[in-house]
Amino acid sequence: MPRNLNLMKFAELNLDEQVLEALDAMRFEECTPIQEKSIPIILEGRDLIAVAQTGTGKTAAYMLPILNKIAKGGYPEDSINCIIMAPTRELAQQIDQQMQGFSYFLPVSGVAVYGGNDGVLFEQQKKGLTLGADVVIATPGRLIAHLSLGYVDLSRVSFFVLDEADRMLDMGFYDDIMQIVSHLPKDRQTVMFSATMPAKIQQLAQNILHDPAEVKLAVSKPADKIVQAAYICRESQKLGIIRNLFADEVPERVIIFASSKLKVKEVTKALKRMNLNVDEMHSDLEQAERENVMYRFKAGQVNILVATDIVARGIDIDDIRLVINYDVPHDNEDYVHRIGRTARANNDGVALTFVNEQEQTKFHGIERFLGKDIYKIPLPPEVGEAPEYRPAERRKNSNGKRKNGNGGNRRRNTRKS
Repeated sequence: MPRNLNLMKFAELNLDEQVLEALDAMRFEECTPIQEKSIPIILEGRDLIAVAQTGTGKTAAYMLPILNKIAKGGYPEDSINCIIMAPTRELAQQIDQQMQGFSYFLPVSGVAVYGGNDGVLFEQQKKGLTLGADVVIATPGRLIAHLSLGYVDLSRVSFFVLDEADRMLDMGFYDDIMQIVSHLPKDRQTVMFSATMPAKIQQLAQNILHDPAEVKLAVSKPADKIVQAAYICRESQKLGIIRNLFADEVPERVIIFASSKLKVKEVTKALKRMNLNVDEMHSDLEQAERENVMYRFKAGQVNILVATDIVARGIDIDDIRLVINYDVPHDNEDYVHRIGRTARANNDGVALTFVNEQEQTKFHGIERFLGKDIYKIPLPPEVGEAPEYRPAERRKNSNGKRKNGNGGNRRRNTRKS
């Protein structure tokens, strides 16, 4: 296959021979855009906030320059030099595997620190932390468990990386992150990767980064193989649409995304009452419970998974046939992440979005982002008549409400979600 002349080669970056040797052994030749933009900034020693989707090569974007710097020397031996935070055990394991490949020819040690019920695993992690592994890849909860026992010294850490920062905040780890930061020296280099940039991520960036460079990749459009459609409906009609969809047959793997933990729990209960084989996934579940749910879903023991956006990134299942947005996602990036769970590995897939009257303006914004109108499926007769799709009018009305200072309405909506 001819080389893409627009892509920079790793050999053109200021990386050491041993790093390039490892990349060559792994058949990595050309940088992805996030790597091309991020690696020089990190090598320069600047803090960085980077916005990039999963699957863009972001692990190498921060791992390569940090390994390169540690391998050059000048950092304390037998001390922890780099902390990489990840939201889940699965991501921590993936990062650890990549690090093993990248550091194959380098004098750099690493340990992955994540939850599990295995006492032997905990002892192995303790050993790596007390001996001072160069790179610690950790989930917040498990690192705090070790920190609280008093044998972990983070006072000489030079690099602090937050991977999938938005997902960590969605899972309620803000206080944990700030607690870990309190153990770190002020003069470290901090790098933050996030798939989206909501206000809470900007706030976190202000608190922990110093004069950061910013790299933002445009959100890629969903794969053409995904058939996208929508039901314009009332909130009360959404469960009836699901009942109709699954009346004859339930596809083997379905993910239903809802806007909040409360909504996930409510929808799961309602679907169980319909005798559907369903389970739920959200940040109230313990790590072991989440792993068990994912295992059963992957093994086909559960047909339908109702989930919050914590699942939209990081699920590695190639044969999901149907994604349903029970609620319209908060922004375009979330929409792309959610429906990107289907039509992978050359499979086809379908993404359906339920749009209630209050969500019409938001959904129209997604259509504008995609540059096309999404097909609106007529409602099944048994659920009743659909409201008209008039997003411009809805926007005008909602603006009017805001001008009238109808704060009570907003609070009611917040509670509902």
